[in-house]
Amino acid sequence: MASFADGGGNKVIIEGEPRGLNPGLVVLLVVVALLLVFFVGNYALYRYAQKTLPPKKKKPISKKKMKREKLKQGISAPGE
Repeated sequence: MASFADGGGNKVIIEGEPRGLNPGLVVLLVVVALLLVFFVGNYALYRYAQKTLPPKKKKPISKKKMKREKLKQGISAPGE
């Protein structure tokens, strides 16, 4: 954009052809692309882990909890 004053003291602005992309648009596109790569990568890793990793081991139940559950069901615990 060029500006200069004409003979009467008025400012005259001449706009040329816009060059390139708007910098804000470039930043927006880069951020959106990075987020897209992040989420797609995480999803791919999740799917890969689901296929290849063994299932998680269950936590061992304490003897006290096992005894309580069996008493609730009406089955006597062994050793009683």
